[in-house]
Amino acid sequence: MGKGDKKSKRGKINNGSYGKRRLRKASKSTVAASNEKSKS
Repeated sequence: MGKGDKKSKRGKINNGSYGKRRLRKASKSTVAASNEKSKS
């Protein structure tokens, strides 16, 4: 379980991929836009 492990967080960072272990950070602009839509 290291850099070569595709299922680990470190492996995902090394591979440059995302998944359950390494989620993409939601940008603040998209979060604000979706909140405004749900209110109206």
